[in-house]
Amino acid sequence: MENEGMKINRREFLEQVGMGVAAIGALPATELFGLNGRAIGANDRIRIGLIGAGDRGQQDLKDALKQPNVECVAVADVFSQRREQVKSYLPNVETYDDPRRLLDRKDIDAVINATPLHLHAKYFLASLAAGKDLYSEKTMTWDIPEAVACRNAAKASKQVVQIGLQHESSGELADAKQWIQNGSVGKITMVESWMSRNTPLGQGQWVRPVPSDCNPANVNWDLFLDGRPKVPFDGYKFINWRLFWEFSGGNITENMVHQISWIISAMDLQLPKAATMMGGVFSEKDGRQVPDTIGVSLEYPNDVLVLWQSTFNNRRYGLGEHFLGSKGSIEHVSGSTDMVTGKYSSGINYYPEKINNPDGAPHKGENPGVNHMANWMACIRDRKQPNATVEIGYLSAIAAHMSNLAYLQKRRVTLEEAMAAKPEAWMKPV
Repeated sequence: MENEGMKINRREFLEQVGMGVAAIGALPATELFGLNGRAIGANDRIRIGLIGAGDRGQQDLKDALKQPNVECVAVADVFSQRREQVKSYLPNVETYDDPRRLLDRKDIDAVINATPLHLHAKYFLASLAAGKDLYSEKTMTWDIPEAVACRNAAKASKQVVQIGLQHESSGELADAKQWIQNGSVGKITMVESWMSRNTPLGQGQWVRPVPSDCNPANVNWDLFLDGRPKVPFDGYKFINWRLFWEFSGGNITENMVHQISWIISAMDLQLPKAATMMGGVFSEKDGRQVPDTIGVSLEYPNDVLVLWQSTFNNRRYGLGEHFLGSKGSIEHVSGSTDMVTGKYSSGINYYPEKINNPDGAPHKGENPGVNHMANWMACIRDRKQPNATVEIGYLSAIAAHMSNLAYLQKRRVTLEEAMAAKPEAWMKPV
């Protein structure tokens, strides 16, 4: 990585930060809360910082500030406009263009990491090394080596980490787990899942206008690139980073990861044995690299096949999953999840397979679930594991990256092959 005169490659950075977190893990418990000895009680104010103040980051921040006894004291973003947007409603907040200055502060208990995907691991590891509890947006990392490094660092740390997979706190997941665990569904050999959206003709999904003040004077471009090849400032790539492999994992890491983590949790799955993925840029030929039409197959141990398909050309069937079991089916159907707010409408039902479950009756899920941000705050206070653990972040990230790797290499990819792949394998197709 090359940044502000510091030259170190990406793998060395991950290893060095990981060692720093391991050292923190060896500290006495009284020194683990913010590294200042401050254990946070039920009535104490939690002081947070935000790294990455784009639309999603600001939504996370607003969700956090709705919780009792929470104060945001600092915000970091490489784009001055976003810092000023936060100051418009939090006038006393301190702002920085470099997140490291935020992490150096001893008065911050917890951090929300809502940076672009290619920066998730950097500030995940740096937040733990600084002794901060962490809410890190999905997907947990940009590639598999980063996922391994973040998982190892979290295991070595005593910090509370919630991944931004808000469906893990849903009541529908609790219902699905109950039906699967009590045997109502029987042996599941296939899960069908899908996510569909649409945009007006000629307007590609995720494409946003470049603000007039998005220029080298107002954007710390080198810090955004973070070791990627040094190129002249490109406002379109900066604003629309989701369209390009060097910064993004496309719709797999934006949307499939929510559903695959939900499926993994419901069925207690581990890592896939293999992945295949087909598709391409079919809806709008707008210069994007990541595909907008996708079909994924994930092969799991114990004879389970998980399918996921997506298009940006039609929104009729929204988002959902079908768990197909020998004794019954689970149907989970939602509207398309909003990328900024994370909100979605949803319902879940169980239907018996009469051939193997003649006395079974349909059921409608009624579990209310919990607020994902509230769950993180509660766990900061009681030091328990949150709903979207680093482990589910790891399992879902590996599944997502295996899928993208299969697409990029145009072949079926096994777990062993994916774990051995170099970071550059996620940069562009073969």
